[in-house]
Amino acid sequence: MVSFMIMSNGSFLFWQKGRLFVFSIGEYVVCGNKGVCEVQNITRLDISGVDKTREYYILKPLYLSGSTVYVPVDSPKESMRKVLNREEAEKLIQTIPGLPLIDITNEKLSEQAYRECMRTNKCEEWVRIIKTIYLRKQKRIQAGRKVTAVDAKYYHLAEESLYGELAVSLEMSREAVEAYITEEIDGK
Repeated sequence: MVSFMIMSNGSFLFWQKGRLFVFSIGEYVVCGNKGVCEVQNITRLDISGVDKTREYYILKPLYLSGSTVYVPVDSPKESMRKVLNREEAEKLIQTIPGLPLIDITNEKLSEQAYRECMRTNKCEEWVRIIKTIYLRKQKRIQAGRKVTAVDAKYYHLAEESLYGELAVSLEMSREAVEAYITEEIDGK
């Protein structure tokens, strides 16, 4: 039997087999740099060198085929979070024009700033990376310069993370997300 309780912050806690879990089987979560994953199971691992009493979420990344991720149930909650629901995704898209750029005053520290934004595991920060790098790219091209490798790398990472999550939230393909965002923003 699975039962749940709604917390004051709107999150759910699940009881399964007399144990308390934050995420349930079948739920979509965002797990660090693995992107969107489906919780496939909650179990103890029978692997040599692993604490046999510790429980793990068994996650299947949606966009990394053939990959499986094992996350301890008692790991810090910042390492995983629920995927945005449709309403939250729509609200995020409406806020995109107002989200500030990342302030990069020293070119040598740009990667550090991008890395910190990616580490937050928050859609708003991924949007800030995309907006910042897009404008930097336009300025560099106008000046006859190429896009930096660091900018290209983090632009791609942020897009993959954001579009992957929004695809699940909005129930569409990842490839359709960018056009959807553009249409929603330009329609205002």
